[in-house]
Amino acid sequence: MAIRGAGRNGGTSAPLVKRVEDHFVGTFEAMASPCTLLVDTDDPGEAATLLAVAEAEARRIEQKFSRYQRDNPVYQINHSGGHPIEVDDETALLINYAATCYEMSDGMFDITSGVLRRIWTFDGGSDVPARNAVQRCLGHVGWWRVSWDSPTLTLPSGMEIDFGGIGKEYAVDRAAALIGALTGSSYVVNFGGDLYTSGLRRGNRTWGIGIDDPDRTTEAVLCRLEVSTGGIATSGDATRFVRWRGQRLGHILNPKTGWPVTDAPRSVTVFGRTCLEAGTLSTLAYLQGAGARSYLEEQGVQFWIV
Repeated sequence: MAIRGAGRNGGTSAPLVKRVEDHFVGTFEAMASPCTLLVDTDDPGEAATLLAVAEAEARRIEQKFSRYQRDNPVYQINHSGGHPIEVDDETALLINYAATCYEMSDGMFDITSGVLRRIWTFDGGSDVPARNAVQRCLGHVGWWRVSWDSPTLTLPSGMEIDFGGIGKEYAVDRAAALIGALTGSSYVVNFGGDLYTSGLRRGNRTWGIGIDDPDRTTEAVLCRLEVSTGGIATSGDATRFVRWRGQRLGHILNPKTGWPVTDAPRSVTVFGRTCLEAGTLSTLAYLQGAGARSYLEEQGVQFWIV
């Protein structure tokens, strides 16, 4: 999760919403992403209140778990110098989840691999790090090097943890849960394309969700999904990549090699019970490279691969 500033729409004391056809839409920016809330209601006050809830929760999670903030648990862990750190319940929840993903993926999903961003820049160019730089960086990667006995974590000096692979999806689910406790209206929480839909709209209608072309050569969507309840998330190389020796290499890195995953699809979209489940499965599938499709078929989930 990156940090980007975002003010209130129009400088008002509360974020604005606007009517689009038969529902309200509100937007803000957080976690370096455009964030949107759709609410199937005729009440602009209700929509504005729910948008404020979504924005507040997104910003809370960004503040608490972004690696770019200086006063949060992640900063404390990453600057612990090898000393044990006791974390709060919510941080422990995410660490436990990440540890489970590490085991499920045979070490391919690793929250210590974020340190590799020091040597990789995925700006669409052709620069790649030297092999010896990758090897040096890999000396600071590996969940197996970490001591985790909840709620105490001991991170070797020079290593870092990074919740970027699950933070945005977690934020979607948290915001959706808070909104669901306040309204009976159907809604969609969408943070940078990772989203959760709460149920059928009025008149037993679904929400229409489009899957974009990863080449971004047209505004047309590749396909349109009709969704009632569940999470949707996509992993791919649409915006962050490098070109090397005729290959397009996406930003998702193999923590065992320090290089981008090879032979992966352009994008992997998964539908799950929650946004976090969908995002985890889409990432784990992408990490399989050419085996992404067979991996998801084994999981028995709905998915779309480009």
